[in-house]
Amino acid sequence: MFLTVVVPLYNESENVSPLYEAIFRSIEKVDGAAEVIFVDDGSSDDTFEVAARLADADTRLRVVKFRRNYGQTPAMAAGIDLARGEIIITMDGDLQNDPADIPRFIDEIHKGSDIVVGWRFNRQDKLVTRKIPSRIANWLIGKVTGVPIKDNGCSLKAFRASLIKGVPLYSEMHRFIPAMASIAGPRISEIKVRHHARRFGESKYGLSRVYKVLLDLLTIKMISTFSVRPLQWFAILAMPFLLLAVLMTLETIIRFASTGDFSLPVAGTALFFFAHGTFLLFGGALGELISRTGLQQVTRFHVLAAAEAADSSRRLQSIDAKGKGI
Repeated sequence: MFLTVVVPLYNESENVSPLYEAIFRSIEKVDGAAEVIFVDDGSSDDTFEVAARLADADTRLRVVKFRRNYGQTPAMAAGIDLARGEIIITMDGDLQNDPADIPRFIDEIHKGSDIVVGWRFNRQDKLVTRKIPSRIANWLIGKVTGVPIKDNGCSLKAFRASLIKGVPLYSEMHRFIPAMASIAGPRISEIKVRHHARRFGESKYGLSRVYKVLLDLLTIKMISTFSVRPLQWFAILAMPFLLLAVLMTLETIIRFASTGDFSLPVAGTALFFFAHGTFLLFGGALGELISRTGLQQVTRFHVLAAAEAADSSRRLQSIDAKGKGI
């Protein structure tokens, strides 16, 4: 088994060294080879310099540097793309996630899970600005996506590489990985993890991220809803405009037949509604064409990912069995 731990970093110079030591203490308890990828997200302090010095002394550590600050999700996506492990662990770089929990995530993957999500059940954060918004967001995300996760915001997660490498990540989408991967039918499990108060540096989270999360949630809902049957949903949107066009056209014809009065504004509005409804239908047809054209490739990817995940699960179980002398 080959394990990769991906850690985005932004202005965490004081946390880098203790984080490095804690991670490697933890992964030494895991069988097989392992690597750690630190992704410096355009830090303005000496985070990269500290991480680079550690990488010079330890080939198991790889460091990536962004030219500017792009955000946690792009940093995480970069680390996942570069990961060579069969299992990928993601976590924050502020030492609030405890690296000592990593072996427990590996155990869950060994048991057959494709995604393991950490649940900060005893969260050490401020109530008003962090805990309450998080609880509301988790409830809302579960209702909208249909994937109920107690703590979507916890970055400490484990994935089979064959699954996570096919999930597109941008904006704040790292929170929605279980929901975005749900189309492949992954086995998702949650485990309670330790959570520590921040010791060094300042938090990069706050209420300012709420609107980004809401927009991303809307995006995921639109993608998951419209991507399956785009023509059907565009037709539903077009129906009110086409119905109004028909009613206004009939009203114009009846008035002209009975009084000889032709209402140009009503007829013009009917034409506008008809054109708008027609454009929506053509848009749905185009979306259907695009969806069907790409469906075979998407289905093929998910079938291969599921097969590879199942094969990985069998290999990991076989390794466990051999290790136990079975």
